[in-house]
Amino acid sequence: MQRFKTAFQRLPDPRADNARHDLLEVLFIALAAVLCGADGCSEMEEFGQSKEGLLRLFLRLEHGIPSHDTFSRVFRLLKPQAFENAFRHFMAAFAKANGLKLTGVIAVDGKALRGAYERGGRATPLQLVNVFAVDARMAMAQQKAAGRNETAGALEVLELLALEGCIVTADALHCHRAFAAAVRERGGDYVLAIKANRGRLFTAVTQQFARSGKRSVAEQIDRSTHDRREARRATVMRNTSLAALYGFPGAAAVGRITSRRRMRGQRADAPVVRHYLLSKYISPKRLLHVTRSHWGIENQLHWVLDVHFAEDANRARKDNAPENLAILRRLALNILRANPDRTSIRRKIKRAGWDDAFLLATLSHMR
Repeated sequence: MQRFKTAFQRLPDPRADNARHDLLEVLFIALAAVLCGADGCSEMEEFGQSKEGLLRLFLRLEHGIPSHDTFSRVFRLLKPQAFENAFRHFMAAFAKANGLKLTGVIAVDGKALRGAYERGGRATPLQLVNVFAVDARMAMAQQKAAGRNETAGALEVLELLALEGCIVTADALHCHRAFAAAVRERGGDYVLAIKANRGRLFTAVTQQFARSGKRSVAEQIDRSTHDRREARRATVMRNTSLAALYGFPGAAAVGRITSRRRMRGQRADAPVVRHYLLSKYISPKRLLHVTRSHWGIENQLHWVLDVHFAEDANRARKDNAPENLAILRRLALNILRANPDRTSIRRKIKRAGWDDAFLLATLSHMR
């Protein structure tokens, strides 16, 4: 509780001065409820009532358990920028206390909150940009993409981060000068997918591989899983001229990965070729690792949030509630991941709800 209090105590309370329930207590109960599988404010109230005796061990609860209206009001009014800032400070201290290194591969990708739309706006739900530390398996930050402009949202979230010792990965949508410059200004390097929509730059990259020249090559063959076998071949070539010719900040090398997949009992699929722009030369073996690691944001963050925290099904949509509840879910996921129990996230959520000792042990990682 102390680490949580230290990180969130400066968070401005958006309510009137005569609010009955302490803001930190409201947030802490909400976090504990989400750790145990609560999906919304009504379930947060029910959780608090069922666990009131346990919560009173470290909370004053001068006016009892907040109502669902109180939880709703707090998350609708709370400024997401301030909440996100407190979240990042908490994660920095949390990672240090638990020996987690928020360096290595940092994946950036967008995610829609499918249920966060106003009436008649199903096709335009709220869009977030997430930042995920792949090696630590921790959500680092999120930013609302205003007007569903993911490229602008990505630039805004990069401004919040220190990226020394990090390799930032992103899909072809973010392969542009402003994104590359933002990464370099924050002290990081990048490995960006590049496609034909980059015009002359893409042509220059593909032509370089078509010509003879010094290159490094590595191959990787995945063991057969799910009745399929996949082989990947990575090639890396130095190229420092792209920065000057096309104004692409920090470009130092280009990479190519050719993938071939074969299903059991079938002919091999046609090879898939992907090209990458790199801000520093890395070995082809490292390129294979970095590009595969990028998918951790889909498999270990987005998928988990949708399946185990029902994020896409959540219908919170008023004011700031969607963003703030999304931050809360990422905080809960990070804390569950840090618990040394070697079971799945699904089982950790269930056990936290069933077993008070396990819930306390999980929350103790915040100390």
